[in-house]
Amino acid sequence: MLASGVKSFVKKSLQTNQINLASRSLMTLTETLMAQVPEKQKSLAALKKEHGSKVIGEVTVDQCIGGARGVKCMLWETSNLDAEEGIRFRGLTIPDCQKVLPTFSGTAGEGEPMLESLLWLLLTSEVPNNEQVASLTKELHERSELPAHVITLINSLPKDMHPMTQMTIGLNAAQTGSKFAKAYGDGVHKSEYHKHVLEDILDVIAILPEIAAQIYRNVYFDGVVTKDHSLDYSGNFCRMLGYDNPSFDELMRLYLCIHTDHEGGNASAHATHLVGSTLSDPYLAYAGGLNALAGPLHGLANQEVLKWIQELNSKFGSEGKEVNAETITE
Repeated sequence: MLASGVKSFVKKSLQTNQINLASRSLMTLTETLMAQVPEKQKSLAALKKEHGSKVIGEVTVDQCIGGARGVKCMLWETSNLDAEEGIRFRGLTIPDCQKVLPTFSGTAGEGEPMLESLLWLLLTSEVPNNEQVASLTKELHERSELPAHVITLINSLPKDMHPMTQMTIGLNAAQTGSKFAKAYGDGVHKSEYHKHVLEDILDVIAILPEIAAQIYRNVYFDGVVTKDHSLDYSGNFCRMLGYDNPSFDELMRLYLCIHTDHEGGNASAHATHLVGSTLSDPYLAYAGGLNALAGPLHGLANQEVLKWIQELNSKFGSEGKEVNAETITE
């Protein structure tokens, strides 16, 4: 039933894209989201009114001691992670996304999905067309200029400081450009908060690649970062890292897409939501999520796995063994 539902969703999305191509191609991501806001507000209001007092689970002492592990306390709709099936983004599996989302080549299914196309899907629940994705790429490039003091600060950090620590410092330093913080300070009405928050969210997404690339180039190379805004988000990130290889660009597109969202209840997503619930702006909220992600029981696990692989490779090399499924199983 779920599989047929997904096929129906994909078919409907593609049909909707074809029917509304002329009108939707003229709408930016922000315009698309703002058009959806009234209906979303009605849905949330109805959910609170009809089900606000309902109990959704129990909490044990163990869960309290263990950092609320497994506690149902968040609402999200962008993705669902199944132990057997894997991740679904707005109901679409990764293979589904590879079939229907726009690629750098311009044709869905020919290459990996662009990060911009998956961001559009996650935020709007709609499969975008090429024009919409191109408009988002252009917008993110336009938003990507880092304040000079951020680069100066990152360049002053010790090279042996962990990259995640450096990244949090860099993002916090960029908070001087928060549009929500300024609007809140100017007394904007709470009914307008979401508009300024969205501005910050897009700005944060836009500047993160250069922050990461500057750290990488400082730690491992000469600190020089070269951009190429003729490319998409992922391709430009590869150039900033110092790599110029179309195959690596495609790998980066897939890698970034896979890691865009992993449900809303993991530690970093939870931390980001929690910090944001205090009306801290998205720069501060996302920095909180990065700090959670840096833990060895969360995102740092990727580093631990890489370290294990490198040690295993060294061990096999010293023993004259090849690294393959059989030798690893042994």
